[in-house]
Amino acid sequence: MAISYPLTLPSHTGMMNVTFRAVNQTAITMSPFTYKQQIHNHSGERWEAEVQLPPMRRTDADQWIAFLLSLKGRAGTFLMGDPRGATARGTLGGTPLIKGADQTGSTVTLDGCTASVAGWVKAGDYIQLGAASTATLHKVLQDANTNQSGEISIEIWPSIRSAPADNSTVVTASTVGNWRLNSGEQDWSVDGAAIYGITFACVESIT
Repeated sequence: MAISYPLTLPSHTGMMNVTFRAVNQTAITMSPFTYKQQIHNHSGERWEAEVQLPPMRRTDADQWIAFLLSLKGRAGTFLMGDPRGATARGTLGGTPLIKGADQTGSTVTLDGCTASVAGWVKAGDYIQLGAASTATLHKVLQDANTNQSGEISIEIWPSIRSAPADNSTVVTASTVGNWRLNSGEQDWSVDGAAIYGITFACVESIT
C-alpha cells in the first residue's frame, strides 16, 4: 500500500524527551558607536523540535525506524504535538469555530464557545487550525474570556499564514501540527545489550 502523508506519529513507546523551539525571523542592526538598535521583524515564524525516544528493544525500535525511513528524509511529513500539552488548562467548552473568513496575523476570533466564561483559554494552551496536511499548531499567549455570545479573540503564536474558512473547526485537545525532518539523514544506535537509541530533529512543514 502506498505511503500517504502526513503520517501519524508512533505512540507505542512514547517519547522520553522533547525540546520545542519557537523561531522568529527577526534581524537587528546596531550602531558600533552608540549601540542604538533597529529591529527588523520579518514574518517568518516556525516550530522546531528535537525528540529523544526511550531506550528500547528491537521490536519497538524497528517500528520507529520504519516510520522515520518512510518519511524519505525531508520529503514526507507527519503529525506531532506537545505530549505534555494535550489537555488545556482553560475550560475550552462549547464547539469553537472560526468566526469570519480572511483571518490572518497573530489574533484569531472564534465563536460557538461556552458563553461568559472567564479564562476560557489560558496562556500556554494550544489550539490547532486545519487538519491533516493543513494542520497548524498554535500557542496561546494570553488568558482570554468569552463574551455573552460565546465569542472570543485569542492572541496566538505562530501567526496564521493561510486564512482558515469561516466556521471551520478549531481543535483544542490533543492538538498537532504538520512536521518534516530537518535532514535527509537518519541514524540510530544499538549497544551490546541490543538496546536501541533513537533521536530525530524536525521542523514545522510550511508550504
